[in-house]
Amino acid sequence: MDHCVFIHTNHKQIVGALVAEHALRRNSRHNGKFDVRIIEHKDYPFLQAREGQLYLRDGMKRPWLNDDLQSFTPLRFLPPELMGYKGRAVVIDPDVFAVGDVWELLTRDMSDKSILCRARTGTKGCADKCLATSVMLLDCARLTHWRVEQQFNAMFEFRRDYMNWICLRTEPRETIGLFGEEWNHFDTLTPQTKMLHTTKRRTQPWKTGLPIDHRPREKYRLFPPLRWLMKARRTMFGEYALLGRYQRHPDHAQEQLFFGLLKECLETGLVTEAMIRHEMVHNHVRHDAFEVLDRTPPLALA
Repeated sequence: MDHCVFIHTNHKQIVGALVAEHALRRNSRHNGKFDVRIIEHKDYPFLQAREGQLYLRDGMKRPWLNDDLQSFTPLRFLPPELMGYKGRAVVIDPDVFAVGDVWELLTRDMSDKSILCRARTGTKGCADKCLATSVMLLDCARLTHWRVEQQFNAMFEFRRDYMNWICLRTEPRETIGLFGEEWNHFDTLTPQTKMLHTTKRRTQPWKTGLPIDHRPREKYRLFPPLRWLMKARRTMFGEYALLGRYQRHPDHAQEQLFFGLLKECLETGLVTEAMIRHEMVHNHVRHDAFEVLDRTPPLALA
């Protein structure tokens, strides 16, 4: 098909990815017009081949860890290749859940831009002009220079910085347009929301109570000495030591949305009870997931 939504993920976020796939389908009235594909980290050996090697990230050299929560992020630039550099693609993180109809985004006027996305918020987004690539609309024919394996490897030759890549600072700014924040609503669920992004990893609803297993950023512009403290923590105690546990999401409605969608996935067989129990054992899904499912009311019909 000429239109496809891609969800990129790894083994730690596969349940989120499956729930995201379900949300896309349940909330669209145009399901026959687009595909949905999950891109999994495990299927790309060039990622695994770099385990433990140093790469450039925000001006620092850090080891690449395939077991990190977000080791899938370079794959968000893969859809144009997978589409044969034709048609349109939307790419989303596995913690992005459609509330509106994604067909509206797939078919919107791009005004001759190659990429549509939204600006990031907070210090990183404002100071560094970092764009949020966690949801993008792509005109694949205009992105023939996206060669993910080559560009990924360039990070290990210290010719490409991960943050420059992930923030789209390597793209000509005039080729990028912006869509409304409702298409990538950061931990915000309102009647205007089209796609909910549970972007604050510490409060992702399916991880409450689990030990933190993602890397915090280490370049602190407001208080640079924290960078050295975090480096010392990693060196002395381990990559995720002393980081605490995932917290409950402050918006109960967002927790109910996720578990309402997960309940529907169980009913349709897209996710099985055995799979959830497996993910619980591996600390990828909160240990009280079935208790939360039992008390979650059915979602309103789409």
